[in-house]
Amino acid sequence: MPRHRHKKKLTEPPLFKGYRPYGTAGKKRPPVELLFEEYEALKLADYQLMAHHEACRHMGISRPTFARIYENARRKMAKALVECREITTARGSGYFDEPWYLCRDCHNRFQLTRKKQKDYCPSCESSDLESMNP
Repeated sequence: MPRHRHKKKLTEPPLFKGYRPYGTAGKKRPPVELLFEEYEALKLADYQLMAHHEACRHMGISRPTFARIYENARRKMAKALVECREITTARGSGYFDEPWYLCRDCHNRFQLTRKKQKDYCPSCESSDLESMNP
């Protein structure tokens, strides 16, 4: 029987839905899909320069699990760069402490705190919202 998979704690969703390489208009290749937890691992280890043992505690996972997620993310990024592929984000199996939403009208990302629940975007007051929670 396989072990129970633990959800990975995420601080916030990526600021982007995807990236496209510049100057590859005629080439159509399938995009590389970067999961939210892989993005979080890259952000913690490479952008915030956290040591792996600190980053795995931040995400609530074991050190070997963090290493696997981080390695997968690095391989995907390298594949996208070398093969000139588009990068898209996908939800994966992580969770956020607070719910995150994306406004479909102004593309603002925001949290709705438990104290202050609203059914509209704080920027444009649109009610056309998309949940970003995995």
